[in-house]
Amino acid sequence: MIVGAGFGEETVFRGYLFERLGKLFRPGIWSKAMIVFLTAAFFGVVHYPEQGAAGAEQATIVGLVFGTIFAITRRIWMLMIAHAVFDLTALAIIYWDLERAVAELFFRL
Repeated sequence: MIVGAGFGEETVFRGYLFERLGKLFRPGIWSKAMIVFLTAAFFGVVHYPEQGAAGAEQATIVGLVFGTIFAITRRIWMLMIAHAVFDLTALAIIYWDLERAVAELFFRL
C-alpha cells in the first residue's frame, strides 16, 4: 500500500492536477509557480486528517519540492520512486522506534 500510495499520489498531484491546472492558467513561469503552490497546499490538506498538523506541514513541503522538480523536468517516474522511498523510510523509522533519535540527529532536542 505504501509503495502504491506514492505512485498514486504522484499520478494525481503531479500528473493529473498539473495537466488540468495547466489548461486553466496561461502558459508561463507564474502559472507554473501557482500550480506548484496550489497542488502542494492541496497535498498538505489531504494529509491532515490522517497525520495531523505536522504531517500536513511535511506533506506541503514535500509537495513544494516535488512540484518544483516536476514543473522543471516534466518527468514523473523519478518522483514516484522518491515518494515511495520516502514513505518506506518513514515507515522504517516508526517501526524501529527511531523517531526520537532521528529528530535529535537533525534538531538536537
